[in-house]
Amino acid sequence: MHADETRIGGSLVRRLLAEQFPRWARLPLRRVPSSGTVNALYRLGDDMAVRLPRVADGADDAVKEHTWLPRLAPLLPFPVPEILGLGTPAADYPWHWSVLRWLDGDTPAPGTLTGAPELAADLGAFVTALRGIDLPGGPCAYRGVPLAAVDAETRSAIGELRGHIDTGAATAAWEEALAAPAWTGPARWLHADLMPMNLLVRGGRLAAVIDFGTFGTGDPACDFIPAWNLLPAGVRPAFRDAAGADDAGWARARGWALSMALIQLPYYRVTNQVIAGNAEHVIREVLAERRTV
Repeated sequence: MHADETRIGGSLVRRLLAEQFPRWARLPLRRVPSSGTVNALYRLGDDMAVRLPRVADGADDAVKEHTWLPRLAPLLPFPVPEILGLGTPAADYPWHWSVLRWLDGDTPAPGTLTGAPELAADLGAFVTALRGIDLPGGPCAYRGVPLAAVDAETRSAIGELRGHIDTGAATAAWEEALAAPAWTGPARWLHADLMPMNLLVRGGRLAAVIDFGTFGTGDPACDFIPAWNLLPAGVRPAFRDAAGADDAGWARARGWALSMALIQLPYYRVTNQVIAGNAEHVIREVLAERRTV
């Protein structure tokens, strides 16, 4: 998926485990099919997973999660990754990596949800709890910044998508989001990447939230993006109420959802059909919602 991607295979994972966590080295190991873009994931035995960054952008994620998730987890209403071991760089692998407890659940997808109102309530409870955590000194979240920080990249992506989407409507929707009042409150905790592939569900309810590589503190509006990348339009108002989003935050969130999708679509159209398909879904949903408002 990336020009600078590090190749990761089972033999490498075996060597790393043997060198750094020999007590786990003989457990069954199998690659987990995943639409993730930053990390390779292997299931280790029945109840663990090995997660290794494959691009430099994810090089610091394992250390950040190892530092902060044990402090955040007790304050959240749903399970999050539990780091069982923090791996260090080796001769044939350049970054920190992690062994985690396996979390059961299915990855949800738009249009296939059962119990959408209940899932909307669960997601609202999660982002509300995360935003309300009083834990100082957290890192800056990847998308906890003003929307203007991604203006140039978003407009460039719109240009790349000319002929594939309604670029005039996309530009207008993006400019409306940019015009929303900025966040002026204190920095809050946020996940910053609540894509469907970072959620696990069981029986239609939220079972866990995973992949905290982008989390940190800042403007919490980005955590409302499941309204467009996953939830049906009919339950968006309930999710908004449960998440406690005001008008300005909702407008910024819509802008984040749109920007992420616009940037993802041309980048992953060939290499990651799941991400590209979700990006197309988000663009349709945001533009359709704009036409009805």
